[in-house]
Amino acid sequence: MKTLGLLGGMSWESTAIYYRLLNEIVRKRLGGLHSAKLLLWSFDFAEIAERQHEGDWQGAGVLLAEAARGLEAAGAQGLLVCTNTMHKLADEVQAAVSIPLIHIADATAVAVKDAGVKRPALLATRFTMEQDFYKGRLAGKYGLQPVVPDQAGRDMVHRVIYDELCQGIVSGPSKAAYIDEVDRLRRDERIDGVIMGCTKITMLIGQPDFDIPVFDTTRLHAEAAVEFALS
Repeated sequence: MKTLGLLGGMSWESTAIYYRLLNEIVRKRLGGLHSAKLLLWSFDFAEIAERQHEGDWQGAGVLLAEAARGLEAAGAQGLLVCTNTMHKLADEVQAAVSIPLIHIADATAVAVKDAGVKRPALLATRFTMEQDFYKGRLAGKYGLQPVVPDQAGRDMVHRVIYDELCQGIVSGPSKAAYIDEVDRLRRDERIDGVIMGCTKITMLIGQPDFDIPVFDTTRLHAEAAVEFALS
């Protein structure tokens, strides 16, 4: 089994889910007392979030690249950035190390295509919904047509992520707002699936809330990582 290096803490709420999923999937695959071989670098998310909202992606990239090099030096053989948004810096992180980075959008896109979905809603941080690093990869590399909410919808989805989910708050009204937004996108934009494009969203909604396919990027990323580790 290869050792996986995790760039986590962005926020730690979803990193804890990654840790559980990676170990559960390995135990299911190998049985007995097996668990995942992991190294974790956990950021103080306040330092990352400040750079995100100031648009200092270069500064954030320096922090992630330095941490990635540390994980490689410690023995990591594959790398996970445990957040969708910070895959904006995937190329910078990959360039800093010689070990492969397992890209969350690739793992997600394969599952979306396998399900026959073509126009998935993308619910995520404002950065992921509005910038092209994620949508462009889904479209250009995989031929998908991701759909994002309108301005009001994007503001709501982003606010819930940072003001609630990143702080461990799971709210009934926010869940209802997310479900209503998906219903609107189905009616107005003809979406045929939902990508939970922030690793925290799995805390709030999931497949039982909808009758169209829902793609949990956290689980899909973890499954791809275990596939790599056991290959």
